[in-house]
Amino acid sequence: MSAETVGPEASAHITDQNLLIPTIKAWRIYLQDQGNSPHTIKAFTADLRLLASYLPPDRTLGKITTAELNNFLEWMQNARGVPCSPKTLARRITSLKAFFRWLHQNGVILIDPAEKVVQQTAVSPLPVVLTPEEVDAVLDAANAQRRAAKPDARTYTLVSLLLSTGIKKGECLNLSPNHIDLDAPDGPLLFVRYASPKHRYKERKIELPESWIEAYHEYRSQYDISDRVFPWSPRRLEYLLEDLSIEAGIEKHLSFDMCRWTSALTDWRSGMEPNKIRQKLGISKIQWREVSMKLERLAGGHPAAAGDTTPAATST
Repeated sequence: MSAETVGPEASAHITDQNLLIPTIKAWRIYLQDQGNSPHTIKAFTADLRLLASYLPPDRTLGKITTAELNNFLEWMQNARGVPCSPKTLARRITSLKAFFRWLHQNGVILIDPAEKVVQQTAVSPLPVVLTPEEVDAVLDAANAQRRAAKPDARTYTLVSLLLSTGIKKGECLNLSPNHIDLDAPDGPLLFVRYASPKHRYKERKIELPESWIEAYHEYRSQYDISDRVFPWSPRRLEYLLEDLSIEAGIEKHLSFDMCRWTSALTDWRSGMEPNKIRQKLGISKIQWREVSMKLERLAGGHPAAAGDTTPAATST
């Protein structure tokens, strides 16, 4: 594998005689080229540098064994003296497997020493979501505000947008009217934008349902939204959602996060291609690994349609 294969910063031909540290630098370039998030790249490369600090400094790639990797994991958990949570351990195992699979698939090493390392998965508790019946109740309650003696489309516009697009609270708060294109050739679109260059990988466009467009027009005629689509504090919008829970007669406390997960689950159950759901949520392939596991459990063990459900760094 030549330097050009992994990026311009890789200055030497990688062979099984290379040491870990320079190879990790080349791997970082590869992860960047694959579009992984800065957080993922930082975590994965830090995990490999920790391995490099554990192994003898002259250990070459071709000499690293499965036993050494298992000993490294044992050391991290019980002898390093630094807490290693199940979730961190699971990620570090993923890092090892991704790195050595990348080397093996590119012909740098003949045998993948991480292949037989047992993967340990740590998944946080399942999120709370709305049932389809609760979604209908929430939308009906919000719609009733639109049809009241003093019409108010604000709550419906907010909750309908969250349930249809799955955007996060921060993304919702940052929306401006020019992020909404009602005249796009293939139908109305929402553009999720980030000011910071380090978050550009999260930017995306999401289709908007026609039912939301009608409410949005009503909303614009009722409120001044020249600067932001929802020009209120985060807490004020959270109160709107919580009050809507009461009006809808549901016991769950409606939140931005609940709407996001409900939106994703709705898409999952509809058979949307997993990679499209991931892109719609604006998350990396690494993050998608845990999210997809949760969605499958929430859906009662029924997988979505066939598609890319494997995180980038574990499929290389």
